[in-house]
Amino acid sequence: MAPANAMEPTAPVLNRTGWTATASDEETAAENGRAANVLDGNAATIWHSRYAGTPAPLPHTITIDTQRATAVSALVYQPRNDGPNGRVGAFTVTTSTDGTTFGAPVASGTWRDDDTVKTATFTRATTARYVRLTATGEAGARGPWTTAAEIRLSGPANPAVHGAWDRIIGFPLVPVATAVLPGDKLLAWSAYAVDRFGGSNGYTQTAILDLKTGRVTQRRVDNTGHDMFCPGIVMLADGRVLVTGGSNAEKASIYDPATDTWSATTAMNTARGYQSMTLLSTGEAFVLGGSWSGSAGDKGGEVWSPDTRTWRRLPGVPAAPALTADPAGPYRADNHMWLYATSGGRVLQLGPSKQMNWITTSGNGSLTPAGNRADSQDAMTGNAVAYDIGKLVTLGGSPAYDHSPATRRAYTVSVAGNQVQSARTGDMDHARAFGNSVVLPDGKVAVFGGQSYPVPFSDATSVLTPELWDPATGRFTPLATMAIPRNYHSVANLLPDGRIFSGGGGLCGDCATNHADGSVFTPPYLLNADGSPKPRPAITGGVPARAAAGASLTVTAEGSVSSFVLMRAAAATHSTDNDQRRVPLVSTAAGAGAYTVSIPADKGVVLPGTYMLFALNAQGVPSTARFITVS
Repeated sequence: MAPANAMEPTAPVLNRTGWTATASDEETAAENGRAANVLDGNAATIWHSRYAGTPAPLPHTITIDTQRATAVSALVYQPRNDGPNGRVGAFTVTTSTDGTTFGAPVASGTWRDDDTVKTATFTRATTARYVRLTATGEAGARGPWTTAAEIRLSGPANPAVHGAWDRIIGFPLVPVATAVLPGDKLLAWSAYAVDRFGGSNGYTQTAILDLKTGRVTQRRVDNTGHDMFCPGIVMLADGRVLVTGGSNAEKASIYDPATDTWSATTAMNTARGYQSMTLLSTGEAFVLGGSWSGSAGDKGGEVWSPDTRTWRRLPGVPAAPALTADPAGPYRADNHMWLYATSGGRVLQLGPSKQMNWITTSGNGSLTPAGNRADSQDAMTGNAVAYDIGKLVTLGGSPAYDHSPATRRAYTVSVAGNQVQSARTGDMDHARAFGNSVVLPDGKVAVFGGQSYPVPFSDATSVLTPELWDPATGRFTPLATMAIPRNYHSVANLLPDGRIFSGGGGLCGDCATNHADGSVFTPPYLLNADGSPKPRPAITGGVPARAAAGASLTVTAEGSVSSFVLMRAAAATHSTDNDQRRVPLVSTAAGAGAYTVSIPADKGVVLPGTYMLFALNAQGVPSTARFITVS
């Protein structure tokens, strides 16, 4: 039989709409005990075997009715998150086509006595309507009980629908923050140590992954006097990376990929940690919030100038109106804000607070309400992604930073001049906080990892199935399952070959949830059903190292090309990546294999900075990108 904790890294979790669950017995004295709770998407509700009066003895069974013949390859069991009683230890999984006759077990084993999500991979893919989990032992031998928070089923994967994962890449540190660099490199860093954080030590462990060779090199950065754990990050107009605050809360450092060097810049006026940043259309860098670190008080906005290398306070931009209602107060309520820069140095703060705000950055600056994000609640540790010009989607989050149920909800936010409109789009199949979202060259958005009940440094209630949002339909579809949880302190980045890096999680010292690794996901747009690569267009020339906003390029390409798109090179940490930006370009054929490609003149549309230029065919298959800095 399959190992008890086997993971099937390519199986998508099936949609549970319309399914029902029945059990050999259930606790009916309270609503929170019924079998149906394993299908409600809420990890706080559970099925509990009967315990009132005389407890029902082991074994206990719970049977999922999918309502139709379904191809199934694995069962995913999520233990309760409010205590250990009833965790399934020894188990079998059987299937049936009629709900009466169940065959030999398709999986069996013994799960560990912990609260992490468990997967039983079947010895073979099976077509069945009914799937039964039988608990023959309680994991800790605490009594004759069985409980479950959620039960999901996985089906066999089709790479052209679900994508595929590459091997796990080991890192010499937990990649808590990452930035995509020209030359097919990925910069990553943790804190003063490779596996833990704490204090303000004045140095940082960093690493660079060479995406072409797979080689990872490590460096300790001492010369800036900056422990860059829990920072704000922004990609500057000239391609450098500005990192602010964190453990050394007033510091600011710059990484230059052209010289592979770190240097210090002027310290911020306000010491911060967990703040958010964005580049402005002016080429300056804006920062807001960050009460995790530094002295108490409103962490209002300030702006860094690349010309003077100094910071300018914005007394008209307080952080208070942008806070969530987190019970921990500003310490958590002003963290990880979602910022979208527009024309004229303006910024839309569209979350995680349910109230959105317009921010101006000239002079003293100003902050004015922009309305609520439709019917959304506060969504801390969710995220927002700009998938088109003036169009964003927000995904997941929870009302409080942690120990608060996450949401499945997603919302669109449209920006046109001063007007902001928001609406609810389709729900994700899984509630997520501490997840990461990445916009793809074709405009779809992939969501990775997270927890349905966010708890830092825990892998309980992990969501192992990524999802893909299609703006044309507003619907989410499952992607190939992850082998390793990616929760608090995880990252995800679009790579220049159109694939996605997903890694990290943890940084808690001698804990069991440090994930000093990552993996590259190949989206379905690159794969045929048999897993072979689809033919891709190729950019062959005409892409300069630098171009001005408003410029026209004559780009040459091979293969079928129907469109071009700019994807901003981005940096991620703590589920937040305000650098992400997808800019579809106007293009026309200009002869055999040549195209005139126009870059927008509005610097609020194409922020200054380094971009990846992709060519796409009519099916949305992207080329490998060429890097270009738009100035």
